[in-house]
Amino acid sequence: MATNSNNLIFLLSILSFSFLSISTTGNQTTSLPSTYSHFQIKQQNEENGPFVGVNIGSDVENMPSGSDLASFLQLQKITHVRIYDANPDILKSLSGTKIRVIISVPNNQLIAIGSSNTTAASWIYRNVVSFYPQTLITGISVGDEVLTTVPSSVPLLLPAMQSLYNALVASNLHQKIKVSTPHASSIILDPFPPSEAFFNQTLVSFILPILQFLSKTESPLMMNFYPYYVFMQNKGVVPLDNALFKSVTPDKEMVDPNTLLHYTNVFDAMIDAAYFSMKNLNVTDVVVLVTETGWPSKGDSKEPYASKDNADTYNSNLIKHVFDHSGTPLHPEVTSSVYVYELFDEDLRSSPVSEANWGLFYGNMTAVYLLHVSGIGTFLANDTTNQTYCVAMDGFDSKTLQAALDWACGPGRANCSEIQPGESCYKPSNVKNHASYAFDSYYQKEGKAPGTCDFKGVAMITTTDPSHGSCVYPGSKKISNKTKEVVNSTQSNSAGERLRFRIMISCIKINTILRIFLIAFLPSLLSVVLL
Repeated sequence: MATNSNNLIFLLSILSFSFLSISTTGNQTTSLPSTYSHFQIKQQNEENGPFVGVNIGSDVENMPSGSDLASFLQLQKITHVRIYDANPDILKSLSGTKIRVIISVPNNQLIAIGSSNTTAASWIYRNVVSFYPQTLITGISVGDEVLTTVPSSVPLLLPAMQSLYNALVASNLHQKIKVSTPHASSIILDPFPPSEAFFNQTLVSFILPILQFLSKTESPLMMNFYPYYVFMQNKGVVPLDNALFKSVTPDKEMVDPNTLLHYTNVFDAMIDAAYFSMKNLNVTDVVVLVTETGWPSKGDSKEPYASKDNADTYNSNLIKHVFDHSGTPLHPEVTSSVYVYELFDEDLRSSPVSEANWGLFYGNMTAVYLLHVSGIGTFLANDTTNQTYCVAMDGFDSKTLQAALDWACGPGRANCSEIQPGESCYKPSNVKNHASYAFDSYYQKEGKAPGTCDFKGVAMITTTDPSHGSCVYPGSKKISNKTKEVVNSTQSNSAGERLRFRIMISCIKINTILRIFLIAFLPSLLSVVLL
């Protein structure tokens, strides 16, 4: 789960990671010194290469039903998901969808499973055999950050993994379904520079046997990596652009002084720190799978960088990074697959504010912000890239919405002509309806750019077309090329506007009548005058 309690370890170690500009090479392909030249990991063995999946938490007030969730995942072209339990409703609903799912053993079940082969076998039968292969279960994450959060269960973590694996062997599913356990990034000490990273010595007696198990069973090392927390705890040392995958100038690249490898982003450095840590224990054939990563879209006053713009930037660039098969400076030949944390905002989570705001979507399945992921395949390309609209949120009073409406149609120069009396989007005549149209007009006019659907928190992005009847919203595919003049006055239901509207219509009618009269009778009048 997203939490900063396990990331304080970065605060001091980041200071040793040099930010240098080397004019000769300065890129990821710098040759490794001979000390590291033998360090090669086996090629990624994913059927279709690296992928981007999503985590699905359940602390959502209005959690969609299993069937609605399955339909939504298919609509969004999401092909890989990870859930934090083995919810039978979700697993049943995913049957036949070809969506690949990692199921989880909750931490509170570890002791029972680790203490009894029978319990482990029963768990596999109930949660795997009963659904597979109709539901494509591809992995089991045993616990979550157990080494750093549940010390009492640590001795039984590996026994639980082994018992579950043995039960899979008995069902001849061990080649199809991998068993691993997600770790917090704090199990890695001195992560910067990556070449000096190593696992916490107090945990090595548990980590090494787990790595040996992963190597033997060809399973990935699951890691939860959050550049957001690295940045927050090291502001002034780690530039925001490096944390967000933004393009950086050579002087902003992070250079490992031992390998001379250049890192343009924090994420790759964290992955390579894991590889170097494994190498220190003579494990060089285990691939890193990032089971959690993301960026919060909202925070409290102490979390100013938790914003929709930054969340959009991080997740959009992360997705592009994976689908570009970018690899890392240490292993350009291997691109780690990732699971974005998370699909929905978990609004039932407690403080800080950011804990409830990691989702790509709200619980009602409308988008929290626009992801810029076009051109990188079909992932999330159905709605969040092309068919998104900006509408007024529920729960705000008319005065607040009216102020936002005034700005959109005034200084924002949104085209509000369609919400004038008599026009196609005037009815229903209420502030919320008119504000939604104005918000979408401004949002589309600004090219759906990050931050253009906020209006001081009263607007939200949705993938549901708000068009109704003859009212077609600007973002709708059905919209025609209208050329009406922008109307900047926003009190569309006022008596003054109705009067102005009537006067305008009257003038148009008079003008039209005069034109018809002149065309019909002008020749006769001229002939009379000439005579």
